[in-house]
Amino acid sequence: MRTVVKASVYGFCMGVRKAVEKSLQEAEKNNKSGDGQKVFTMGPLIHNPDVLHMLADRGIGILDQSQLPHRLDGTTVVIRAHGVSPSLVQNLNERGALVVDATCPRVRLSQMKAASYSQQGYTVILAGEANHSEIIGIAGYAPACLIVSTPQEAAEAAKRLQEASPDVKLALIGQTTLTREEYRGIARELETCFPVIEVFDSICKATADRQIALASLCEECDAIVVVGGMNSANTKRLYSSALSLGRPAWHVEGVADLPEELRMYDKIGLTAGASTPDWIIDEVESHLLSM
Repeated sequence: MRTVVKASVYGFCMGVRKAVEKSLQEAEKNNKSGDGQKVFTMGPLIHNPDVLHMLADRGIGILDQSQLPHRLDGTTVVIRAHGVSPSLVQNLNERGALVVDATCPRVRLSQMKAASYSQQGYTVILAGEANHSEIIGIAGYAPACLIVSTPQEAAEAAKRLQEASPDVKLALIGQTTLTREEYRGIARELETCFPVIEVFDSICKATADRQIALASLCEECDAIVVVGGMNSANTKRLYSSALSLGRPAWHVEGVADLPEELRMYDKIGLTAGASTPDWIIDEVESHLLSM
């Protein structure tokens, strides 16, 4: 008989839940007022297509930073959990938007630390994906920052900095969805050339807790299913971790992506990224049990 074991920590994190709730509250407020003004999010609110469809059904649109309307007078614009740069917030305000900030508190703290380090004369190093919304937003608070995504890139950046300015002060801030191992690896390479570097503990506890829960799940189960958007950084890291822990694993967005191979396994572990709502996780669990 097949069993499905859920990880002890999975699904929506606090920051994402807050952003979704704020967006829905603004949409409901707008519907009650009847003034015809639309609610938008600044970019896709989260990396989950089903949630984005649900928001669209509630009348919540998506703004593209590269194609902002000339005027947004009275339009509510929700800043997603990933955050944005201060220049973008200023731009929205100047166009007349009513900005609602749903930036994750952990990301907000990283933004403030980046600004503080930059003002104190530090060269800020951001560890993460250069094209990730969170990193782009934090970079706006430290305009002269450098971005590295791997220990190798960190080592190369450190050597260049040492050659150009050996007395430079460095501060490191990481994308909140990095694993602690990824972040430590980058920090170690920078510390080789700059032993007194300031390393800010920016990794989200929810991210670390998901990784720990996944490790326990891999010890207990024959195979792992990771549910989440294909563009979700933390979901992709969960999937990679499951494979590295020696378990066959699949990254799916929903029931339609579940492969027939899962029929071969009696005990399947189920986890999900921080942008995955409960209803999708429940659907996947039910389907796995009925296969």
